[in-house]
Amino acid sequence: MSQLLQVKNYLENGNRITPIEALNKFGSFRLSAIIYDLRQSGMNIKTHRVTVNGKTFAEYELVFEPQKVLELVGGKNVR
Repeated sequence: MSQLLQVKNYLENGNRITPIEALNKFGSFRLSAIIYDLRQSGMNIKTHRVTVNGKTFAEYELVFEPQKVLELVGGKNVR
C-alpha cells in the first residue's frame, strides 16, 4: 500500500498525524506533500501548529463534514 493511502486511511480513522509519526509509521519523509495531494483530491484537512520544547511543527487532522460522514456510514441525504 502506498504512503498516500496509508496516511489517508490513518486520517479517516480519526487520527491526527505529525511528520515524525508519518516517518515512524509509514516511512514518509514528505508528509506535507502527501497532505497536499490529499487536499487536491478533495479531502478537508486542517493544519494545527504545535509547539513542544520551543520547536514548532504541523499536526494534521481530517475534518469530517456531516454529508461525507453520512456517505461513509451509508446514510441518506436528509435535506
